[in-house]
Amino acid sequence: MLDIGYALSNRFPDPPQTDYRRADVRALRHDLFCGDVYLADTKTDRELSTAWGWVPVLDFAWALCDIVELLDRDPMGSRAARPQRAELDFTESSDRMLFERRFGWVDITADWQPSDEAPLAFSHAELRREARDFLQDLVADLVDLHEELGENPAIWTLQARFPRVS
Repeated sequence: MLDIGYALSNRFPDPPQTDYRRADVRALRHDLFCGDVYLADTKTDRELSTAWGWVPVLDFAWALCDIVELLDRDPMGSRAARPQRAELDFTESSDRMLFERRFGWVDITADWQPSDEAPLAFSHAELRREARDFLQDLVADLVDLHEELGENPAIWTLQARFPRVS
């Protein structure tokens, strides 16, 4: 089972003068809510995680949802034998998470993991469901921390674009 999580950093706090109600997409994606993220396979007790403290957590959730949709563009869907690939790059470094979908399964690796380590593997449907749940839960947590964020039109658009799926 896939578990996606995060921890906000104390080392890289948001600027105290931030107007979350009016923060633009660039600020929301790249300048605010820094911390670390992880993807874990709870069955095998393995995970891919960052330990840098500066990963824009909302951007990670947003990009992960985009990647899941990108991996679903082949008209053959889960019957597609041809691999569909995407990558999530971390803007402050050269590190990347790599995603490869084939036959409805997505393998996830990272540049920083040992080359002999097997990828994490999840069904595309599970990855979509968990990525969207993670995004929606993260936004709810961030709105609890910064109430005015709930009034930001970019957040409304993001939540509408990636609703929870059952």
